[in-house]
Amino acid sequence: MSVIEQPLADYDVEQVRRDFPILSTTVRGKRLAFLDTAASSQRPACVIEAIVHYETHLHANVHRGVYELSQKATDAFEAARERVRVFLNARSTREVVFTRGTTESINLVAQSWGRSLQPGDEILISWMEHHANIVPWQMACERSGAVLRVIPIDRRGELDLAAFHRLLSPKTRLVAITQVSNSLGTIVPIAEIIAAARRNGSLVLVDGAQAVAHQRIDVQALDCDFYAFSSHKLYGPTGMGVLWARESVLAGMPPWQGGGDMIRTVSFEKTTYNELPYRFEAGTPNISGAVGLAAAIDYLESLDIDKVHAHEQSLLRYTTEALRAIPGLQIIGEAADKAGVISFTLEQVHPHDLGTILDSEGVAVRAGHHCAMPVMDFFGVPATARASFGCYTNREDVDQLIGALHRALEVFG
Repeated sequence: MSVIEQPLADYDVEQVRRDFPILSTTVRGKRLAFLDTAASSQRPACVIEAIVHYETHLHANVHRGVYELSQKATDAFEAARERVRVFLNARSTREVVFTRGTTESINLVAQSWGRSLQPGDEILISWMEHHANIVPWQMACERSGAVLRVIPIDRRGELDLAAFHRLLSPKTRLVAITQVSNSLGTIVPIAEIIAAARRNGSLVLVDGAQAVAHQRIDVQALDCDFYAFSSHKLYGPTGMGVLWARESVLAGMPPWQGGGDMIRTVSFEKTTYNELPYRFEAGTPNISGAVGLAAAIDYLESLDIDKVHAHEQSLLRYTTEALRAIPGLQIIGEAADKAGVISFTLEQVHPHDLGTILDSEGVAVRAGHHCAMPVMDFFGVPATARASFGCYTNREDVDQLIGALHRALEVFG
């Protein structure tokens, strides 16, 4: 066993696994090896319990009732906002907007800030973006006459930084960039990109969906203008997300949805809007989702995010080494700096067929284009199988994957 394969002595993954009830599940009579955390992480018992407690003892609508239960629900909801503020090191809760997830967060910016776009303005994205950071900008450009520019990548799955600096111009209004590629695992040199955009006078939106659960995020240190992430990538519930936005930018943006809670006054002649961040939170929010997100943040920080990251990096090295030994297997994307995501293909086996074989062995991986069709086109593959790690992933999960891949070789060999 090489040194890099050694499990971390100061990280007790087996104790962590006991916090996740679903990991005791069997699939088709086999131990569950859950390797699809990049799509949606599992939830620890404390998150489930926090949601149940809210639903059992606190539920009422927020911001609107003078009765005690409504006030308690409002307190829980706003405490969750404060928890997110601390987690991101935001200056104020006025900068923390609750959404349904990263996709809605990006669409909010595209639909609201995007109204300021003029013909000839440019939006700069990268080739490795998730569809959620491509399509909203295409729509914004179609409405405004702005132009979408794309930073290329190389065969290792790394961003072409020289091309980025060439594409950045006085016309660039916004750089919208992923922090970690969901399809390749590439960790983007976000600090260099933000610094260059700052010097250029461009705003920066960071898609942090694949980063927020795996490394410390400090939006003040990053110096970006928008940061978007989803609860369900962070060991929290689905249907919940966050858009952090610099207050000076957010204050100048018009509302993008109308309805309750985003208003101050309404008449048939004129409507005036609520203060930040409520101006962007029309309708009854996902209150239990916010409570669950706060509990998930508490849980992740109790593990020490730096230790989680080191654990996942150790697994990444171990898995990469094991996959390279399998005949006919090709890893798609081998950037020097990667998160715990590995996409691969197996010669003469379609990824969907491969995913079915792996499932029969109790191994859950994602098979498809991962909402990153331009990446698949770039590498000339219809799809990939993708294994992704979380705080609870252990070497037994990886060994089960490797055994299942050898089973696939037997079936299709």
